[in-house]
Amino acid sequence: MAAMVAEHRELGRLSALAVYRRMAGAGRMERRRRGAPLPAGRKRAKARPRRGRAGGGGSEPEAPPPAAPPSRVQLPVEAPVEASVDPRPEATAAGPDAKPRGGPKAMPGGPRPAGEDSGGVSGLLRRLARLEDSRQRAAELFRWLLAPVAPAEFLRRHWEREPLLLRRGDPGYYAGLFSTAEFDAALRGGEVHFGTHLDVTSYAEGVRETHNPSGRALPAVVWDFYQNGCSLRLLCPQAFSPTVWHFLSILQEQFGSMAGANTYLTPPGTQGFAPHYDDIEAFVLQLEGKKRWRVYRPRTDAEVLPQFSSANLTQAELGEPVLETVLETGDLLYFPRGFIHQGDCLPDAHSLHITVSSYQRNSWGDFLEKLLPAALQMALEEEVEYRRGLPMDYLQYMGVANSDTVDARRTAFVEKVQSLIKKLVDYVPIDAAVDQRAKSFLHDCLPPVLTESEKAQSVYGFPARWQDGGPCNVDILITKDTEVRLLRHGIVRLCNEEAGVMLYYTTENSRVYHKEEPKFLELDPEYTDSVEFLLSSYPNHVSVANLPCETLEEKISLATLLFEKGILTTKKPLAKI
Repeated sequence: MAAMVAEHRELGRLSALAVYRRMAGAGRMERRRRGAPLPAGRKRAKARPRRGRAGGGGSEPEAPPPAAPPSRVQLPVEAPVEASVDPRPEATAAGPDAKPRGGPKAMPGGPRPAGEDSGGVSGLLRRLARLEDSRQRAAELFRWLLAPVAPAEFLRRHWEREPLLLRRGDPGYYAGLFSTAEFDAALRGGEVHFGTHLDVTSYAEGVRETHNPSGRALPAVVWDFYQNGCSLRLLCPQAFSPTVWHFLSILQEQFGSMAGANTYLTPPGTQGFAPHYDDIEAFVLQLEGKKRWRVYRPRTDAEVLPQFSSANLTQAELGEPVLETVLETGDLLYFPRGFIHQGDCLPDAHSLHITVSSYQRNSWGDFLEKLLPAALQMALEEEVEYRRGLPMDYLQYMGVANSDTVDARRTAFVEKVQSLIKKLVDYVPIDAAVDQRAKSFLHDCLPPVLTESEKAQSVYGFPARWQDGGPCNVDILITKDTEVRLLRHGIVRLCNEEAGVMLYYTTENSRVYHKEEPKFLELDPEYTDSVEFLLSSYPNHVSVANLPCETLEEKISLATLLFEKGILTTKKPLAKI
C-alpha cells in the first residue's frame, strides 16, 4: 500500500477510486440482490384469559429477511379515499425531450389552486397532519405523488401495466424531501457505512462495478469517489432524514406493504448502473438536476411482473425503448416491476433522485406459496384420504418416461391427484394467511411519526421525569371516563397463533429495515373484541368504559397496556407539566 501511495504521489494525486481499483481489482461486478418470502399462519384459538405480556418476536420462526430489501422499500385493496386536502396537484406538458413510443405518456397539468399554502414537502406533511384519519392521510399523499393524474386512473391504466411520465415544470414540488446538503450531513454524522448504507458504483463501456471499501463512509473518501465519476446510492435515507421517514411512514399505509426508498447521486456525464429490471413498483422523483432515462418493455412473458430482479443486462440484450426522456427537478417517472430501465446524466448537470418503491414479493403467487402448504397441513390432519399410501406400483407407470403410455392406472392416478387438489380448497385458511402476511408487513413498517398533539396525548409526551431527588408524574391514571383511540389505523394486527392471540404493532420498530425483531403483545383472548372495537371506532375516540371487556378492571388494564406501548392516545393529555 505504501508503494502504491508513493507511486500516485509522483503522479500528483491519490484518488479513492484509484486505490480501490488497485486493491480490489477493476472487474468486480454486482449481481442484483433478491428478496425472500414471507411467513403464513392459522386460525383463531379460544383460551382462558391471561395477563398480556410483551415480546420481541412471534411464536413462529420468521423467514430470513430479503438480501436486498427495497430499503423499506403494495396496491390498495379498495379505491383510494378522496379528501379535502389539495397539496399542489400541478404538472406541465411534456417537453420536446420526452419521446413516448407506446403506452407511457406525459400528463399535462393546470394552474395551482388559489390561496393554497406552500412549503414544499414539509408544508404538505403539515397539512396532512390536520387529517384525523391515517388512511385519509395516506390516500392524500398518494394523490399528491401522482397529481394531476387521479389515483383511480393511475391504478386502472398504469399500475403493473405501463410507465407514467409526469412533467411538472415545478422545481419546488419536492422541496424539502431530501437534498445533497442532507446527503453530506448524513456522511458527517458518522453513521453511514459502505455496503450497509452506501454503495459506490460506476458503469462504463458496458461494465458495472461496485467500489465499496469497508467501514465508515467518510466524507473525504465518498466525495473523492464522486469527483472521479462514481455514483452514490444511499440505501436507507429514512434512517438519516426525518422527512423521508415521515413521507414513507404515511405512504406505506396506502400500499398495504412496505414503502421504501433509495437515493441516487450521479455526477455529470456519467451512469452508475447497468440496464436491469427490478422486483418492485418504482416511483422516481427527481430532486435536483436532471437525468436521461430509457425504459424498455419486458422482453418475454416470463419477465412481466417478475418475482426477482434481473442481473445486469447488456445493451445488446435490449430492444428499442418504450420511453426516452430527461427528468428535471420536480418530475416523476413510474415504471412497473419487470420494465428494464437505465439512467445517465447529461454533461451539464448532476442528478439527485429518490426512488420510492413497494410491492416486493406481494403477488397472488407469493400469497399462495404460504396459503397452500397451510391448507395441505390442515387437510392432512383432518382428512384420512390425504394420509393414505400411494399405490405400490405407481413408479412403474408414472413419471416422464411413462407419460405417453396408455394405461388405466395412469388415468386413475391423475384423477386421484386432481380430486385431492380440488378438495384442498375446503381447507385453505385464507383469513389466517392474510393475517400472517399482515404480521410480516408490520415488521417491515417504519414506525409512525407523531405530530405535536399526538405526542402530548400519548406515552411519548407523558411528563414522567426525575425531579427534587426522585421520579415524579410517573403514574398513568386511566379511568373509565378516559377517551382513547388508536394512534394510527394501520399500526396493529391481531393474529391467532398456536401459542395464543398476538397483537403485533409498529410503534417500536426501527427506521432501519428489520433492525428490531417483530414487536407483539400476547393478549388474553377475551381482549380481542376490544381491539377490534378500537379498530372499527377509529378515528373516533371511545371511553374506556365502552370497551367490550367483562369487568371495569380489565377495561382499564387493557387501555393502560396499549397506552404504555404507544398504541393508544387519549383525547386529552393525561398529565400536564
